[in-house]
Amino acid sequence: MTTPLATLVKTDSTAPPAEPPPRVVPTRRAGQWVTAAVVLVLLGLGLLSVVRNKAFQWDVVAQYFTSASVLRGLGLTLWLTALVMALGFLLGTLLAVFRLSANPVLRAVSWGYVWFFRSTPILVQLLFWFNIGALYPTVLGVHTVNLLGPVAVAVIGLTLHEAAYAAEVVRGGILSVDRGQIEAAQSLGLGRLRRLTRIVLPQAMRAIVPPAGNMLIGTLKGTSIVSVIAVQDLLYSTQLIYHRTYEVIPLLLVATLWYVAVTSVLSLGQHYVERYYARGTGGAR
Repeated sequence: MTTPLATLVKTDSTAPPAEPPPRVVPTRRAGQWVTAAVVLVLLGLGLLSVVRNKAFQWDVVAQYFTSASVLRGLGLTLWLTALVMALGFLLGTLLAVFRLSANPVLRAVSWGYVWFFRSTPILVQLLFWFNIGALYPTVLGVHTVNLLGPVAVAVIGLTLHEAAYAAEVVRGGILSVDRGQIEAAQSLGLGRLRRLTRIVLPQAMRAIVPPAGNMLIGTLKGTSIVSVIAVQDLLYSTQLIYHRTYEVIPLLLVATLWYVAVTSVLSLGQHYVERYYARGTGGAR
């Protein structure tokens, strides 16, 4: 007669029961909470002092925040930022292609341009273009004083300055593309321009977008420098008001709040654009 297998297995009734796994207890960091509480208290006190300080004249800030002259200045600032970024990246992309070219003359021209415009302050460049009539009174029979007004000078000066930085941003993005992608495109018989627009630039955008977004925000704030040549941007519009009313602090707050608002919107847009171009990579999370 066969003995069941269960009867052959001997159990030891005296064996201790299995112990449960140890519970993981997070380390308590009381110092971090104390530091956070102190920082929050200090921030609250600072914010309260700003709100309750009558010298800020928040009623005046509210009065001029949406005034017609301030909104016109804001519109010019946004228009100038968009135009300068578009022209700057268009010229910067061309300079980046020249820099990566096999032609030594094109490489030298691109390098010299970037070196010169990154070496001179933007204020000096604007003042130079504003006084270009002292060097060239007429160009092709047209007086440069009538040809280049303050807005045209601002567009030219800012575009040439931004193009130097955009060239390095685009060049870095192109160099980030794997060489095998370019070789695969060459094996398919794609031309140089088509390789650049269809293969290289779409992949380079992952490396171009973050610094380009920072450049956009920097250009928005940098346009305030055109107030020195009497371009009625956001800052100059507020300056015209406080030169008349002597309410300097509230009008500067008006300009500051508008810059903060627009910069916040651009930062949010940059986040979504970066996430779009980071599809399929770890950066999309």
